[in-house]
Amino acid sequence: MLKPAAELKVKLATDEPVIGLMATDQAWPFLVEICQKSGLDYLVVDREHGAFSDELVSHICQVGRLANFPVLVRTVSCETSVVRRTIDMGPCGILLPCVETTEQLDQVQEAVLMPPRGRRRPGGMGNYWLSNYHYETWRTEFEEHFIVISQIESQTGVDNAELIAAHPLVTAMGLGPYDLSADLGCCWNPENESYQTALSQVKAAADRVDKKVWAGTDAPALRAMGYTFLWIGTTTSLLTGAITQTIRSIRDACPSDDVEHPIVPPPA
Repeated sequence: MLKPAAELKVKLATDEPVIGLMATDQAWPFLVEICQKSGLDYLVVDREHGAFSDELVSHICQVGRLANFPVLVRTVSCETSVVRRTIDMGPCGILLPCVETTEQLDQVQEAVLMPPRGRRRPGGMGNYWLSNYHYETWRTEFEEHFIVISQIESQTGVDNAELIAAHPLVTAMGLGPYDLSADLGCCWNPENESYQTALSQVKAAADRVDKKVWAGTDAPALRAMGYTFLWIGTTTSLLTGAITQTIRSIRDACPSDDVEHPIVPPPA
């Protein structure tokens, strides 16, 4: 059963923060355990921008399955073969880039659902979620729990946000802040009025159908604005920030040069 996805959906149904990490330029199987031990709620492996092999992604998803930790994958596109292949790698959900129409979601639905509701052709690691391969098992153990996040990254997507949010396949809406600001002509100016209006439209559309909006990376500020489905940065940005802060704290703690330091003998 797709237990990590089912449990993540239960968390999303509350008003408590659900916090995750995006792996864009650095990802490895042990990262799943790091996320879990750190108290994060999920991991997204970014295949739209990350140069990750099928083998690596499937191994990361396998660790997530065995550890009962939600691993989602951002796909390259909404195209049927791309979605189908991504699900074969064994994630418990997908993040769809630049969703603009419900027609795109209809196409994704064909790739997610088994016949007669769709045209899914299952294989790979994705099969290991199931206790058997009967249709009823696919429907109740996999399809009912699989997570789909529709990322809005253009004015067209904003204009169609209500229809996209209401689509039955969509678990949550998502924001693509940089691409959206670029499409709106204010790259990168998050305080721009048009940009802020677009964010409000997407959130209002999601609120109307009782769905959450996946947003990052300034999670504390977004939490204060009422967002609860959050991501706190990429693997690289968080690692760089932690190293920078550690170095700064060490240098700030160094004694001043005018203080005489005792000579410490080397260890025996």
